[in-house]
Amino acid sequence: MQTTHAHHHVHAGHGAATASPARLSVSATLHCLAGCAIGEFMGLAVGVSLGLSPWTTMALATVLGFLSGYALGLLPLVRQGMSVGQALRTIWLGETLSIAAMELAMNLTDYHVGGIAVASMLDPRFWIGYAAALPAGFVVAWPVNYWLLKNNFKQHRH
Repeated sequence: MQTTHAHHHVHAGHGAATASPARLSVSATLHCLAGCAIGEFMGLAVGVSLGLSPWTTMALATVLGFLSGYALGLLPLVRQGMSVGQALRTIWLGETLSIAAMELAMNLTDYHVGGIAVASMLDPRFWIGYAAALPAGFVVAWPVNYWLLKNNFKQHRH
């Protein structure tokens, strides 16, 4: 479902009339990062703790990142009175593209740092990999969100 920028809800103090697409995309990307980071961390923690292979751990982290990312995107719309189905139809394209870009960057970064291949969450590489993955996810997803918002393929509500 496409909307105009006038229908975007933004943080307090940033009215739709004054919020630039760049500012909206930063806010939308941070919101996406919060959702993805929750699922990503859970997947990494489970995968590393169970000794799963790096590829299985990344798959689990990606699935959980998508689930928590969608949940964070759906919640404000459901609170505003939409059914879950309506809310999902509203956000699916924008959230899918944004989450996919973010998860790809986060998993590749964590993989190359070595945080996915450690034997324990106590290994510093686990935390360094996760810490490096967060800004990588933001940097890769920001232009995606910018383009989606600028072209009215994504709403930013929360």
